[in-house]
Amino acid sequence: MLGTLLPLPVLLILLNLVYSKQPHIVLIVADDLGYNDVGFRGFNTFISTQNLDKLANEGVILENHIVSATCSPSRTSLMTGRYAIRTGFWKGNLKRNEEFGLGLDETLMPEMLKRNGYRTHGVGKWHLGMFTWEHTPVKRGFETWFGMYLAEQNYYSHKSVEGIDFRDNYLDADGNVVDNVRRDLEGQYSTHLFTNRSVELIQAHDQNEPLFLYLAYTSVHTPHQAPQEDVEKYAMNISANITDFLMRKKYSTMISIMDEGVGRVVDALKQKGMMENTVLVFTSDNGAGLSGSNYPLRGGKRSFFEGGVRAASFVYSPRLEKSGYINKNLHHVTDWYATFQKLAGDKPNLHQKPQLEIDGVDIWSSLSKGEPCRDEVLYELRDPSKRLDSTGKDARDVARAYPVSLNTSSTTIQLPYDEMRPLKALNYAQDFFAIRWKNWKLITGTGITLHGWTSSTGQTDEYEQFTDESGNLHDWTIVSGTFLFDLTVDIREKNNLADDYPDIVKKLLNKRQSYVEKVKFISERKYDKHGISLVDGVWKPWV
Repeated sequence: MLGTLLPLPVLLILLNLVYSKQPHIVLIVADDLGYNDVGFRGFNTFISTQNLDKLANEGVILENHIVSATCSPSRTSLMTGRYAIRTGFWKGNLKRNEEFGLGLDETLMPEMLKRNGYRTHGVGKWHLGMFTWEHTPVKRGFETWFGMYLAEQNYYSHKSVEGIDFRDNYLDADGNVVDNVRRDLEGQYSTHLFTNRSVELIQAHDQNEPLFLYLAYTSVHTPHQAPQEDVEKYAMNISANITDFLMRKKYSTMISIMDEGVGRVVDALKQKGMMENTVLVFTSDNGAGLSGSNYPLRGGKRSFFEGGVRAASFVYSPRLEKSGYINKNLHHVTDWYATFQKLAGDKPNLHQKPQLEIDGVDIWSSLSKGEPCRDEVLYELRDPSKRLDSTGKDARDVARAYPVSLNTSSTTIQLPYDEMRPLKALNYAQDFFAIRWKNWKLITGTGITLHGWTSSTGQTDEYEQFTDESGNLHDWTIVSGTFLFDLTVDIREKNNLADDYPDIVKKLLNKRQSYVEKVKFISERKYDKHGISLVDGVWKPWV
């Protein structure tokens, strides 16, 4: 903070000078982080996240920050300010060799900020398409990109399957991608590399220019790997009674290493004299899988119960008028685009490239003053009529045999596991609608996977037992039905109120059609005919 020893009028003048400038923006995204795997959520006492906790407790903790249930859809919404239904990523995650990506008509966040004078640098995970060079980060607004294109990789070899996916890219004077594949980094831990590069970028930055740093850690996505010395440093208090405790030790250590990295980034900003004019946002792309804890929420990654879509998130900035509190307003991952756009002073109608309609809203007044900002968020909508399904005739037949319920009854019909699971119906044969309006949350349709609850310690036994109240449904039970929850009194989503409040169910169902009209039609999913797209052992665009 600016020195309080200055006379108040002088201090106010200096503050106005600082805060009238475009802020530096540091956007940090964790991967598959559990809601309960950070200390600032108030339940975790066994994973060291002291840097994140300090920032969160001195900033604004976001109680209702909604993301998507998997990686690619969340990241597309973050980068575009648009629901996944608009970008085509409602179909799910990108596969390694899939000929799909964010449309080139989309104006991504770094592109929007760059046209407003920001220096834009990306570090870490992309996962938004790489089948052509035009879909890669430095062609989408980033001046530099240090990291990976695909969903996951080995933290030491930097290989996804058998191909290297680690580059240090930029554009040459003619606008061509300089693809600098970093084979020399083999054996070095990815999280350390991402932190080191971020610190270097801050140290080399001209603080008179606004900076946008996108730091997308791969922690704690699989594979769960961590240096043994760090496991001994950070995870000695993980109980051997926890199921698969060796995996939990590595998972926990990965979080602590990321936390340490965030601390180094903040120190670099302070040492550079940039922190006073920085807005730092931290979030996860979705909830944790089986190695993490989303306590007290229900479900996890790939689930539209709260454990899959309510992210551990906060914002820290000296520019905030109000800080050190928990903000309970409803926010969505699309809102960061609109908020940064306002902070940057962007005028979308003045640029040559048309700005597509965004779904996010400017939440700065909500963050800084606690003012309300929105009362409705779309979680997900899937409609088979909007897709030519490449899973084949069998999957289409399953979808037709068990049509969407979309009714006000809470009765659930268990779908045939043996038919649905092998056909990957979780991704392709679903037809459902999930929405939040004020305190009410509706999930309805076909292909809903019932999830249970994780314990506060991260023990996975409870999470794996996806059963109804009678305990007679097996793991990963898939149903057709309608669920209504009042999240103000039932954060664990245990009490289905659909039968008690049919008018509320009907009101929320009536919202569906307006969203269906916005869904981007998806043609058949196409994959590289060679199975994988490797050139000299390196993942590269192939179209």
